[in-house]
Amino acid sequence: MQSFNLVQPRGIEAAVSAAAMPHSKYIAGGSDLMQLMKDNVETPEHLVDLEQLPLGGVTVGRSGLRLAAMARLSTEMLYACPNVAVTRRLVAINAGLPTYMRAPGESSGNFALESAIDELAVSLKRDPLQFRIQNYTEQDPHENKPFASKMLRACYQQSAVLFGWSRRMPEPRSMRNGRMLMGWGVATSTYRTNQRPAQVRVRFTADGTVLVQSGTQDVGTGTYTVMSQVAGDAPGVPVEHVRFQLGDSRFPPAPVSGGSSTVPSVAPAVLAACQALRAKIFDLARRSERPGWQPVPADALKLQNGSVVAPGGSIAIGALLAQNGQGAVEADAGSALDATPNHFSRHAFGAQFAEVVVNPDLGTIRVNRWVGAFDGGLILNAKTGRSQLIGGITYGIGMALSEETLVDGETGRIVNANIAEYLVPVNADVPDIQAIFVPNEEHNSNPSGVKGIGELPMVGVAAAIANAVYHATGVRVRKVPIRIEDVLS
Repeated sequence: MQSFNLVQPRGIEAAVSAAAMPHSKYIAGGSDLMQLMKDNVETPEHLVDLEQLPLGGVTVGRSGLRLAAMARLSTEMLYACPNVAVTRRLVAINAGLPTYMRAPGESSGNFALESAIDELAVSLKRDPLQFRIQNYTEQDPHENKPFASKMLRACYQQSAVLFGWSRRMPEPRSMRNGRMLMGWGVATSTYRTNQRPAQVRVRFTADGTVLVQSGTQDVGTGTYTVMSQVAGDAPGVPVEHVRFQLGDSRFPPAPVSGGSSTVPSVAPAVLAACQALRAKIFDLARRSERPGWQPVPADALKLQNGSVVAPGGSIAIGALLAQNGQGAVEADAGSALDATPNHFSRHAFGAQFAEVVVNPDLGTIRVNRWVGAFDGGLILNAKTGRSQLIGGITYGIGMALSEETLVDGETGRIVNANIAEYLVPVNADVPDIQAIFVPNEEHNSNPSGVKGIGELPMVGVAAAIANAVYHATGVRVRKVPIRIEDVLS
């Protein structure tokens, strides 16, 4: 990590002035920046520490900076309410510092918010879904900005129809599945859209293939596939003619896979590199020896099926390169950090619907059915995207019902650091999951129109299950994982 100057302003105006200094970054609650600085991806000269402000996300101790996760973000921006003031404080305890897991901060903070929203709806005798819709907002009330796009209302409507929410009986313990108590719960999902600096190199060779290189990674999320699609669409070549290379530090740099930022960061860089490549190819075409091409403006040309097409005809890019004695044409380009003007609040959204069955004698809880609808912006690949949704929802089921790290009070050691005793969902725990995308092709979030969907589907799952457990049993559980003894008590 490179050295930096820690600035600790005492007021809002001083903080704003400090952040206006060149190469400055706020630290106010997220853990991502620290990790990026350790990896030398981010190298700010000034860190503006908001500890002295009434924000409560940063503490400074003998071991250095400590930052709270983004637990309050949903509460600040998800619903229209003029009376929201959220603070947070870090508390020192005698335990090892955990690192981040999928949707760090948002998933736990959303559990508190969406459980409280459900509890409030019940106390007002309102339908929990309609109560959320009645408090819907098209503008981020915390940042006082319009959302880059927001299809949450459509997520509510489409998933409610799929789930059959209109058949829900409002009273707890009023629905049965045979002898089992049955409960239906709903929760809202949201996750911020992150974009980080990324660079890409694109090379079009004389044999008609496209080589794309970037120092990103594929951790099973489909980076190879979707980036090949983006790279093929831009120059107009079939995806089978595209080869995407990643995972090599000699390639142009790209961010870590975290914060659902890989596609929103790398895809715009691929587009920018392909646009630079297109300009070079068009320049070659306009300088070619074909009669009548020289005066053709660049905006009259297009790439199609590996050829340059003009009003007067076409020429294969391979032939064009051969005419100029070139084996390939290459371009490098990148996407800047938060390149989109900061006029919008950028988030992905979703609606989660859960059906649980609870044994009235034993208190065992099973998730019986699941429906989720999500606004992830432009979805580049429906198959890999749906797999992300199913995986995130499965993560959330584990958060709600089984996963817990147990620490020995005497030694501070984790006593269930193995897969036999740290319980994750298995096939028998996961129901049939209906996960759909609500179409949303927008370009306010970033040039590629994608929002990132890695963490989004986990957010809201635990709350939907807890709300369904309440509906089934009449017992409100305000912590996770939800245990048999919580229900029986």
